Amino acid sequence: MTLHITGDAEADELLTSDSLALLIGMLLDQQVPMETAFAGPKKIRERTGGLDATAIAGADPDEFAAMFKVPPSVHRFPGSMAGRVQALCAEIRDRWGGDAAALWTDGDPDGPEVLRRLEALPGFGAQKAKIFLALLGKQYGYQGDGWREASGPYGEEGSYRSVADIVSPDSLAKVREHKKAMKAAAKA
Repeated sequence: MTLHITGDAEADELLTSDSLALLIGMLLDQQVPMETAFAGPKKIRERTGGLDATAIAGADPDEFAAMFKVPPSVHRFPGSMAGRVQALCAEIRDRWGGDAAALWTDGDPDGPEVLRRLEALPGFGAQKAKIFLALLGKQYGYQGDGWREASGPYGEEGSYRSVADIVSPDSLAKVREHKKAMKAAAKA
């Protein structure tokens, strides 16, 4: 299994092989294109020398935020998002022993439990948690009981609602079409 989200093979491989990278990418996925958000972990790794929850959580906040601002910036809002990444990493360090995958592996949790764990993370609301749970189930190999139901419409098979459904340029186009239609409906 290899994720195909960013259009950058190296960034996609990092997302595939590093659960913290995937979690950070999901956190960054707001107010920027999906490809930009999910390429963020690669930029962080290149600029800090690694992706380690303990190291990121313990980094000097001003230096970490400054690294986010280096062109091309990690995010459109580098200061606030750098703080959110550090808060997320502190939670992973303190609650999950530095292992992001423990969120969905520790104790063999079912889908509703993983959803609760995700919703408890800094920067993850209900919708983001459901999308991430669907991404885990559809593309990352997580098969806990009830994951589709817990992830709501994002878990539906054959849907093109979110990053959980992107496996090719064609599926990316379908997700973009869905999001455009949802925005138009909200404005109407």
